[in-house]
Parts: sequence; C-alpha cells; structure tokens
Amino acid sequence: MSSQHASPDASHSHNGASEHDRGRLGFFLCWAVVFADIGTSVYYTPGILFGQVGKLAGFFVFLTMAVFVLLTLKYSEVTYRYPQGGGVVTVAANAMRPWVGALGGMFILVDYFLTAAISSLSGLIYFSVVAPALGPLVLPITLTLLVLLGILNWWGISESASVSAVGAVIAFISDIAILIEVFTHESLHTILGLIPEMFSGKPLTGLTLLVGFAGSFLAFSGLESISQLSPVMKTPRKRTGRLALLLVVLTIGITSPLLTIFSTTLLDASKADPNQFISLLGGNYSQVLGIEVAISASALLIFASNTAIIGSYHVFLALSRMRFFPNFVERRSAWRGTPHYSIALATGIPIIVLILVRGDINILGDMYAFGLLGAFSLTCLGLDIVRLRERKRHKEKQRLKKLASSGMSNGSSTGLRPIIPQAQNPSVAPVSTPILVLGIITTGLVILAWSTNLVYKPLATAFGGSVTIVGLLIAYWNYQLLARRGRRMVFTSEIHAPLPASVLAVLPSSLEGREAVIRAACAEAQENEVVFLYRGQVKRKRPPQLFETVDPYLEDEAAKEAFAEAETIAREQGIKRRYVYLPSAPDAVFQLWQLQRPRDTILVDEDSQVAHSLAPDLVRHSPGPGGQVTHLIKRWQTPSAIGL
Repeated sequence: MSSQHASPDASHSHNGASEHDRGRLGFFLCWAVVFADIGTSVYYTPGILFGQVGKLAGFFVFLTMAVFVLLTLKYSEVTYRYPQGGGVVTVAANAMRPWVGALGGMFILVDYFLTAAISSLSGLIYFSVVAPALGPLVLPITLTLLVLLGILNWWGISESASVSAVGAVIAFISDIAILIEVFTHESLHTILGLIPEMFSGKPLTGLTLLVGFAGSFLAFSGLESISQLSPVMKTPRKRTGRLALLLVVLTIGITSPLLTIFSTTLLDASKADPNQFISLLGGNYSQVLGIEVAISASALLIFASNTAIIGSYHVFLALSRMRFFPNFVERRSAWRGTPHYSIALATGIPIIVLILVRGDINILGDMYAFGLLGAFSLTCLGLDIVRLRERKRHKEKQRLKKLASSGMSNGSSTGLRPIIPQAQNPSVAPVSTPILVLGIITTGLVILAWSTNLVYKPLATAFGGSVTIVGLLIAYWNYQLLARRGRRMVFTSEIHAPLPASVLAVLPSSLEGREAVIRAACAEAQENEVVFLYRGQVKRKRPPQLFETVDPYLEDEAAKEAFAEAETIAREQGIKRRYVYLPSAPDAVFQLWQLQRPRDTILVDEDSQVAHSLAPDLVRHSPGPGGQVTHLIKRWQTPSAIGL
C-alpha cells in the first residue's frame, strides 16, 4: 500500500521542520490522545475481569503489563517507520500482502465497533452513580448518545487533541487521588495482605493462567491509536513517539494494575456493582471523590466512544481508497463535506451490537478480545518480518561497500558508482539482535493470548469472525466488480536491490502513449520483470486529521487508473510485474533507475528529458499502439566485471 518516499523525519532541515510541524502534535498531546483511549479501560476492565477470574483480576493485569511494555516498543517503531499512518492495515500490507492488510483492517474495525459500544455504555453506567434514576434507561440513552455522536461527526465537529489533553489529565489526577486515598486510609499491613487475598479465591491453574492472561489485555486496549497518529506527529517522529509512549507506560503502569487490585479486593463484591468499581472505590473514602470520578469517568468514556467512531470511519476510508470497499464509502456530504456513509457505518454497527446484547457489558467484554488481539498479532508479526528483511538488506549493503572499497584499494576505478540499496526510510536503522529476539517473543506472547481467546471466548470468535468474513467477502466482491470494469486493485511495492535484466516502464500522466509504453515493456520483458513507475503530483488541500491515513498513492486516482491499465495488460500476457509510486521530484526516476539497474527503460517523448539524467548505452525509438516510445538501453557492469 505504501508509496516510496523519503521519511519526513529525514527530509527537513531544522528550520524547515519547524515550519512543517506547525499545528502538529508533540509528545504530550500524543500521550493525551492515547491515554484518553487506553486510560478509559480501567473503568470497566476490573469489573469484567472480576466476573471471569475473581480477585485474580489485579494479578493478571499486573502480569500482562510486562507484555504491554514490550508492545509499546514495537508500536513506537511503527510510528516512525510508517509516517503515512494506517496502523495494522499499513504494517500488514507492507510486510506481507495487501489482502493481509485488509484482514488487519477488519480486525481493527471489530475493535473499534466494540470500543464505541462498551465505552458509551460504561460511561452512562458511571453517570448513573450521580443520577440513579437513569439506571433503567441506560441502554436507550446510550443508543441515543451514539446517534448524537454520529450527527456531530457528520456535522464536522472533529476531535481535538487539546480536549483529549484536558480529559486525560483530569482522569489521571482522579486516578492518583483514589490511590492516595487508599494509601492514606489503609495500613501497610492491610495493603500487603491484599497479595494473598488475590489468590484466596479461584485456584491458579494452568488454564486459569492462560484465560486470565488473555483476558487482561482488555486493560490495554487503545494502544493501536498511537500508530494512527503518525501523520499528525511532530518530527522527528522517532523522538515524539517514544516520549509519548514512555509517558503512556508510566501513567498506565501507575494506575491500571493498582486500581484493579484495590477495587477487586477492598470492595465488598456482594454489595458493589462491578461496572462502577472505580468510582465506588473512590467513594469508599470520600463521597466527593466518588462523585467526581463518576462524572469524569463518564465524560472520558463517552469521549473514548467518539474516538473509536472517528478511528473506525477513517479505517473505512482507507480500505475504500485501497479499493477493498466500494467507493461510495468515501463519498462526502455535499453540504458538510464529511464522509457520511462511513460515519453511518461507524455508528450504526455499534448500535446494532448494543441492541443484540441488550446492553450487557459483560457480554461486550467477552466479545472484545478478537479484534484487539488480532490487530496486535498482525502488527507484531508484520514488524518482525520487516525487521528481518531489513537486516538482510543491511548485510548485503555492507557486503557491497566492502567490495567497492576493495576495488578502490586495488586501483580498479571505472567511474561507475557502486549500487548500494537504500532503505525507503533513511531514519530507520536495522534493529539489534536482542531487540529482534525480544520482538519475536512479544509476537509469540500476543499470538498465544489471541489463540487462547479464540478457543475460550467463542462469542468473541463468532462475532469478530463473522464481521471479518463479511468484510473480506465485500472486499473480494468489490475486487471482482472492479476487475470486470477494468479497474483492478493494484498495490505499490518498494525496490531495495538491483533487478538484473528487468525493464523500467515510466508511465506518462496523460493517456496519450500510456498503452504504448505498457505493451512495449511487456514485449521487452519476456521472462524478466517489469517495474511500472508512476510519478505522483497530488498536493493535499488540507492538513491531516486525527487517525487519518495519509498515503499520497491512495489519494492519487490518476496513478491508480494508470496502474490498473498496466495490470490488465500485463496480466493478460503473463508478465512478472511490480508497481512503484514516487513523488514527482526531478531526480526520482534517476534514483530508481540507479537502484533497479534495468536493462531497458521505456518512456514516451514527453518524458524525454529523463534521458538527460540517465546514462544509456543506446537510445532507440519504436512505434506502438498509441504512439512512439523511446528505449534507453543500459549494459550494467557487475562487480566482478569491474574487478571487484
């Protein structure tokens, strides 16, 4: 899905970066958006886990906290490795196949649907602490609230990171206030006695350990949001993302495990409503604090529900631009300019889910695991694959450097620069072996948790699996429909190493001569590979929004049409091919040409100026359907041929 472009982290000078970063989010606002998502989990996770594993809930949240820390290390890398955003969709599509990216999109949609449902419902349940009369009306009010949130998004009132910051700070201060009250009123002996108290209920068997470990990931749902903030992060993203996630780890690490332990052991479970554990814990020591926590929790939970709606409809938009979903999904309202169909889907599906489960928050908690852990698993696996590939390329790069330096020392200078593959993102260096191994262990632990939930949470598997299958069937149907109309889905790839005897086809932006270039390239390729290149000229008219995927290729309809035409012809002739999308920079073609080392570069007369930047051994012209094309023939010297 990704296009080839230099990372913004490496493409700006200090002054340029300051201008580029105007209006973007620093690490504190990134923390606020993520904490406003993850931090809300503490309001419903203790009660849901208590119903599953009893007083062991706090132990399992504390245990899973270690895996959460490892996950943040991987998601930190995702933020700067994929500056276009997209989260699991982008990672899976780039690391594996585009259809795996679509699968990841379905997983994260399941996660967002349930986040919107469970957060809005939990928010109203907490507010009923202040207004008990609302208790019997929680479900209809929640449904009405989701409709109102959908209307607000259609109207165009977008989420603000500054508002997230206010809510996140209030929530964190409230959590700390509860902990202070506990440590102030309870003796050290009582607090230490909670450790054996946790293990006094259900026996800690192997099965309980697996189920509790898998279920407690609910406490850390929302981490995926950091990877979708990449387009709006201040550069360098590496620093911004790491600082934001460090702050997330510290704030979540202080609050979530302790609040879960205290609420599930200090409160009388026979009298306390598990769905209001946190406010009741605060109210156990201070009535004012209990009321404040109930109000702030309800506000933040409703805010988290809106965040899920925004994230959901942006995933719909990204999948539609990738042509997995019909293009009506990304249509915008003529009046408000907002994607009304995507917003309707993002709010309508959570409403249907709430009606089907009749507002039972425990059922929603059971259903939650599929999408969350599925998205975590694909992201981790995809990043491991990318890391392994990058280490392999780095070794090859070092080998070529040694060969080049050896040739120079032997005096065998030919005037030919050695071709050393360059990474798409020059700011990303290959990870060390310990980090690679740690990442693989993290992937194994997350997949273990997901596999456990697939077996022991059949409702989650049934719901998540059904939504995923329906989504993939829609994607396949749309794929076949577009193929019959000659508009096949085409996904770009990256060139990291020379492709001996390949053909480079430079597709013109206009229709004139395009078919001639495509057919000439297919004729020249024979058993070799063709790289179809398109230079994009899309300029965004507005800054990126929160959770938006900003990939130039996905917004360039002309490029997608050009590649679709090439795909149709190349598929008919059985030609090996790949597609590269580059920004319309003066040296873009030269850089790809030097890296790919094609035997033949084919272009039309309007691109004849490209020949001046290349160094062909032979130039010839040939007629073709749609016009004349130019061939730039190059006989590349191999390292052995030049004495290396």
